[in-house]
Amino acid sequence: MAQQWLRYCKLTVAGGGDSVDLSQLRIRFQVTQHNLQSPNAADITITNLSDQTVKRIKGEGTEVTLEAGYEENPGLIFKGQIIQKRSGRENPVDTYLNIIAQGGDQAYNFATVSKTLAAGHSYRDQVLAVYEALKPFGITLGKIADLGDKKMPRARVMFGMARDILRTIAISTGTSWSIQNNELTVTKNNEPKEGGAIVLNSRTGLIGLPVQSIDGILVTCLLNPQIGPGSLIQIDQASVQEAKLSADYTAVVNNAMIPSTADDGFYKCLVVNHSGDTRGDPWYTQILCLRADGKGPIPLSIASQGIAL
Repeated sequence: MAQQWLRYCKLTVAGGGDSVDLSQLRIRFQVTQHNLQSPNAADITITNLSDQTVKRIKGEGTEVTLEAGYEENPGLIFKGQIIQKRSGRENPVDTYLNIIAQGGDQAYNFATVSKTLAAGHSYRDQVLAVYEALKPFGITLGKIADLGDKKMPRARVMFGMARDILRTIAISTGTSWSIQNNELTVTKNNEPKEGGAIVLNSRTGLIGLPVQSIDGILVTCLLNPQIGPGSLIQIDQASVQEAKLSADYTAVVNNAMIPSTADDGFYKCLVVNHSGDTRGDPWYTQILCLRADGKGPIPLSIASQGIAL
């Protein structure tokens, strides 16, 4: 196990054919990763840049890349397009530059598909056809799950927003699609992503106790870039704090929708928030997860996406 000692953070802003490395400055960030078929987001604040650097980034910056973790296990936690850059003062002494970015924002909002596939094509062929529409926006092809070998008896005309077509494919194949760090990925709803289970306990960075809630199991640990949407984690089942039910007679439905805990302690991550401050205390990964075997109630926030684990 890698030692969680000596923080690591590397932030680069690219644009205009060049990039700026801001790693030596104070950086505060909040990154949200999920596979709910919408862009990941990052809120990054850099303190006390020179006026020249601020002007350069505000004028030319288009893409941001953030790596974080510890010296022995750093990793990429966000890569995406900048949608806002704003500067100001926190106090009479300190200035800041705030960057709001989304992963695959341009591809999500503007990629369209206009293609006809001949009879005998597969679901994978459909995904690859959509991917061709995403490529001009800087999206690369990531891990695509096994979508089966079913051959379509008729030709299919694919026309519309790439995101809408991917959602239709995902519902038909029991998968979820997302853009993770500018990579298109398609994962099985009932399977974690490859790599094995990440054990979380007091020796490996678990902070406090996991909590059962209406949205799922909430877990907090030291910042770990290896944990992302679809990751499999293992926690001590005895440490999970059970949710308190409401005694109100109108809360029967909500009580019944609280996701159950896993007897074996294995959970699949659905939403992962990385937060950090290179000159302060926060350096955490917060996880919303559900039992990996797919049993028990599914939160409405997940079910509304057409996802059935």
